[in-house]
Amino acid sequence: MTLRIGIILGSNRPGRRGDSLATWVVDAARKHGGADFELVDIADHDLGNLDEPGNPTFGQYTQEHTKEWSRVIDGLDGFVFVVPEYNHSFPGALKNAIDYVYGEWNDKAAGIVSYGGWAAGVRAAEALRLVLAEVQVATVRAQPAVNTHAGFGDDGYEPTAGISALVDVMLDQVLSWAGALQRVRAEKKTVAA
Repeated sequence: MTLRIGIILGSNRPGRRGDSLATWVVDAARKHGGADFELVDIADHDLGNLDEPGNPTFGQYTQEHTKEWSRVIDGLDGFVFVVPEYNHSFPGALKNAIDYVYGEWNDKAAGIVSYGGWAAGVRAAEALRLVLAEVQVATVRAQPAVNTHAGFGDDGYEPTAGISALVDVMLDQVLSWAGALQRVRAEKKTVAA
């Protein structure tokens, strides 16, 4: 089965710089190959503040936007998060999007491409790893970090050779783990049936 990997743009902030970086990551991933890659922009999903009355662990969603978000996340085998650093962490909108569902994240792999000022978003990536572990997403080691003081211009994002190479390494790791975890999920379904 062909793997489906979502490139999740983890900011919905007006004027964000992540649009051009996420577009480049999607293009780089498609050139890399090995899966179907699609952009998942949290700004395109009207999630607002978490408004589900029940615990997401049980998957008993009442809101249409949650049901749609559930379908999107459930239909993916892995993720690449494109995440900015805001105040030493990742955006609240991304945390909110993660918190909406639970089982849909489980037993999947993720890579993280961070971006930000002088620290290039690495603190956001590390904070995100903790949250992803709780929803049973396995994050890979390779972690491209992009400094927004370099590489971003009026025409979008222009990667360095080092970032391009590291994104390829990260994608190799995500695809390897996503394939293995796809089998884990299939085995769990067989046992549950």
